[in-house]
Amino acid sequence: MKFFRMFFIVFVAVTLFFTLLYKFVNPPLTPLMAQRFVEQIFDEEKEVRFKRDYVPIEDISPNLINAVVASEDGKFMQHSGFDFEELERSYKSNKANKGKKIRGGSTISMQTAKNAFLFPHRTYVRKAFEAYFTKLIELMWGKKRIMEVYLNIIEFGDGIYGCEAAAQHYFNKSAKELTKTEAAQLAVSLPNPRKFNPDNRTQYFNKRVRTIKARMYKVDLSKKTKPKK
Repeated sequence: MKFFRMFFIVFVAVTLFFTLLYKFVNPPLTPLMAQRFVEQIFDEEKEVRFKRDYVPIEDISPNLINAVVASEDGKFMQHSGFDFEELERSYKSNKANKGKKIRGGSTISMQTAKNAFLFPHRTYVRKAFEAYFTKLIELMWGKKRIMEVYLNIIEFGDGIYGCEAAAQHYFNKSAKELTKTEAAQLAVSLPNPRKFNPDNRTQYFNKRVRTIKARMYKVDLSKKTKPKK
């Protein structure tokens, strides 16, 4: 019993320390980055590639902020980490279509927690840790920092992490200069960026880009995610 109590105390202390640290310091490496890098090394058919450049949210185009919210999490500014209505719809959809394409219900906060702290394996234990870290970053970081970290660590292609590296790779420009169309293309790629990305635009991909662009006109979070003057 004493061992478990000590383990719990150490676990909470360590997780609180790193969550607080990442409020001010960008994660130097995420579990997913490490996993992908190892996969590339042992896959002779793949090029070993690692592109990542951190930029502050002030140097990220509002178009991209609007695009990822329109694509991934329309209630980002309203929820406290979890969109329970979307999670319920996702559960019912996946239960009714067992064995088919899985519908995700993760918010941007949940995706940020998963990518910053956890490996991407689908287990109930990992989901529990994901929920724990989601609440921590919502309480300790706030929406602006969550969005900033999310856009700097998310995978945008094979060996491409963060919006600055993605903008340079796909469009030869900085993340600050992304147009609405370019931002929508990056946002659409997020569910499966190694399969669908601006270098591999299918008819479905282009249709989704048009849909996200239409939604972007109803979203304007740039002022809310920028620091107050």
